Amino acid sequence: MKVLLIEDEQHVAAFIRKGLEENGIQVLQAFDGTTGLTMALSDDYDVIILDVVMPGMSGLELCSKLRKEYDNQTPVLMLTALGTTDDIVEGLTIGADDYLPKPFKFRELLARVRALSRRKTALGKTLSVDDLILDTEAKEVHRAGKRIELTAREFRLLEYLLINKNKVVSRTDILENVWDINHDLGTNVVDVYINYVRKKIDHGHANPIVKTVVGMGYTIKDINRENQE
Repeated sequence: MKVLLIEDEQHVAAFIRKGLEENGIQVLQAFDGTTGLTMALSDDYDVIILDVVMPGMSGLELCSKLRKEYDNQTPVLMLTALGTTDDIVEGLTIGADDYLPKPFKFRELLARVRALSRRKTALGKTLSVDDLILDTEAKEVHRAGKRIELTAREFRLLEYLLINKNKVVSRTDILENVWDINHDLGTNVVDVYINYVRKKIDHGHANPIVKTVVGMGYTIKDINRENQE
């Protein structure tokens, strides 16, 4: 596993690097946001560990650039002393995959890094339902032959729903598996992103892909199975 660590506090960076390397993980480092962005774009990493408050460019700005400008979907773990719910929601909204407030226990950081690295699953190249196809390698989505542009978070949400096709997944399930949050943040972020995805994949089509199961969550069903029920 190869990790990019972007952290300006020297003692924190040294602590994290030592622990990761002792667990067989290769670590490359940057100590400011500008250098970190350059390194993130110049190589492939399994996980990026990213501080929020840094010289040159904040972690939030860096993460936003990775997702929106460069379509870089490397899993990002945010580390910061800013641990309020609003801070967490902001980080997740701009594209971070997980959020760990300082101070933290190294065991928890290691577990989260390993969980994020497992995201590169060997499920096969494509997932599909009806006339919609999601390519897990090319990170592309097509419906009826037309390409649909999704953000990194929207792609992961649709991918998770397709992996669980014909099952109902709750908002908590989605938070845990798409945002890596194991508790309710008290926001409607899941519903907001469901609507984003729906508008993009269902526009101009008579058959909606993502269905709401009132009081339970969301599902995607094979059209043939749905007609039999």
